Amino acid sequence: MSKAKQGIADCESAYGGELEPGERAPAPYAASAVPSRGRRFAEPDCPTRSPFQRDRDRILHSTAFRRLIHKTQVFVYHEGDHYRTRLTHSLEVAQIARTMSRQLRLDEDLAEALALAHDLGHPPFGHAGERALDRLMSGFGGFDHNAQSLRVVMALERKYLAFDGLNLTWETLEGLAKHNGPIVGEDHAPVRKVIRALEDWRSLEPARWASGEAQAAALADDIAYVSHDIDDGLRAGLLTLDDLRGAPLAGAIVAALPIAESPGVRGRLTYEVTRRMITVLIQDVVGESRIRLAALKPGSPDDIRATGDAVVAFSPRMTRDLASLKAFLMERVYRSRKVMDVMEEAEAVIGRLFARYLADPGVLPDAWRAAQDGLRQRGRARVIADFVAGMTDRYAIDQHRLLFDGKPELR
Repeated sequence: MSKAKQGIADCESAYGGELEPGERAPAPYAASAVPSRGRRFAEPDCPTRSPFQRDRDRILHSTAFRRLIHKTQVFVYHEGDHYRTRLTHSLEVAQIARTMSRQLRLDEDLAEALALAHDLGHPPFGHAGERALDRLMSGFGGFDHNAQSLRVVMALERKYLAFDGLNLTWETLEGLAKHNGPIVGEDHAPVRKVIRALEDWRSLEPARWASGEAQAAALADDIAYVSHDIDDGLRAGLLTLDDLRGAPLAGAIVAALPIAESPGVRGRLTYEVTRRMITVLIQDVVGESRIRLAALKPGSPDDIRATGDAVVAFSPRMTRDLASLKAFLMERVYRSRKVMDVMEEAEAVIGRLFARYLADPGVLPDAWRAAQDGLRQRGRARVIADFVAGMTDRYAIDQHRLLFDGKPELR
């Protein structure tokens, strides 16, 4: 066997073995095994694409998706060319979601659409921007990036003559709304508020679990960001391989590396850690999910929705290890002074922009100024939050320089 074929075989073995031709078709519990529940605004079917392929393409062609190229994941775009952005993160999530969906015989196109759309509502400067907007909107309903992603696809994208938003299928809207599981409890109140607009058409059944594809996309998000934040942390000098030796999950991977770190191979070893971690995490999800599917024996997508627990999931041990690894990254990367100094200034930038737009609507672009004309302060604040949330890091910095005669360093 050639080295290339051996590598493919090793990868297939890691994920549970190569699927036979008959096993490649979607299972009865895949979302595409039954007709879609449709779109809020009726449209003719596409002759060349399935409903979920059509959703994916609408997301890819959206303005909000293009803006992700200049939105922060952990490091602001000008800090280095090789750090992840929200766009590259979303692409990595999509690849992982498709891989897991293929192994579990779910609909890959729906999983990909959900992966590509899950961060459309993220504001500039990552979670720092979200914290700032949530604080600024505390008296006006708050701000939540998952709820904002729904606002983007339901209303804020303005491309079509017949409707606002992207008019995505019920299944895609359900998966976006339930990115963190059933929409119950106070933490999910912002999402519940947004989806009330759909009640006159069709409920998203907030108390039920989402499809298997939505569950796979949500876990793909965890796998992607933990793995690539380690990669970016190593590149930024916030972590070393020696640091990772004592870290949960990553430590065993570093210990198994075939050679010691040296300047000549440091970049290769960094990538080796990342790719091995992704493989381990995918393997765990596929293995655990197959056990759960075998026990449940779902005959339709609704059988997955009706169960009282996740069907696509990490094993209990991996869940614990991953939580410990996230805590390690929180301390060593996300709360490092190098990151926090930049993010604190980024929050200040968002605060100054929001306050200026609220106090002086005349400085807003014409379309946004018209959108908030005649509204009470609560409605005006939401329009301004929509405007600011849609900004890229670069545009926010430029607007700050224009309005305040000063360009923030953010370094």
